[in-house]
Amino acid sequence: MRLTVVGSSPAWPNPGGAQSGYLVEADGRRLLLDCGPGVLARLRDLHGGWPVIDAIVITHWHLDHWGDLVPWVWGTLNGPGRDERHSELWLPPEGRDRVRDFGSRLGWDDMFEQTFELRDYRADEPFEAAGFTVVARQLPHYTLLTFGLRVTNGSRSLAYSGDCGPDEALVELARGADLLVCEATLEHGRLDGTPRGHLSAEEAIEAFQASGAGRLVITHRPEELPLADGIDRAYDGQVIELD
Repeated sequence: MRLTVVGSSPAWPNPGGAQSGYLVEADGRRLLLDCGPGVLARLRDLHGGWPVIDAIVITHWHLDHWGDLVPWVWGTLNGPGRDERHSELWLPPEGRDRVRDFGSRLGWDDMFEQTFELRDYRADEPFEAAGFTVVARQLPHYTLLTFGLRVTNGSRSLAYSGDCGPDEALVELARGADLLVCEATLEHGRLDGTPRGHLSAEEAIEAFQASGAGRLVITHRPEELPLADGIDRAYDGQVIELD
């Protein structure tokens, strides 16, 4: 299993950075976790043309995690993606209704249905996407319905926090995974809102240690905030092999 960090910025982009997008590959199949602004352009660079992605999974409806689905539609309808097969698009519960509403405001109501194979996932129910088994677990992120993702190909597994506040559910999501990709947007947890929606680096490290996961990579981190020596920080273009 290979992970490519396509975009790793927080809700405001780091200089020159793309927002959330993580490409998981194995056995010739490609699964994209989130698709924030800047991700489509980076994928085009990576693939030397229009990206061929088997499936995309969206964790929640904050723009920095799904915004590039909109240019993906236009590029599929009118641009270089029009001759490529459509990707599966896995959405949080009632997501097909949500993108139909977006379509009615941005173009026409079935624009996403014309360009993706739409699916809704359910909390804690495994589903197959791009040859991987994926489980979505609900995590706290202010008042918005939000999920973290566990992805496995049968031999290796990774957990991706999406965006979340401190919660035992994150520990369970990452339990025994080979890799935890975990957001840490905050300098201090006390700077967050109520209810909580993001983690500090210390909170992310605590969740990692409690989970028994094999490796931690911190993402969604503002460039201005340092990390302690020995802590991996995700960066755009980073490739991690899970052998």
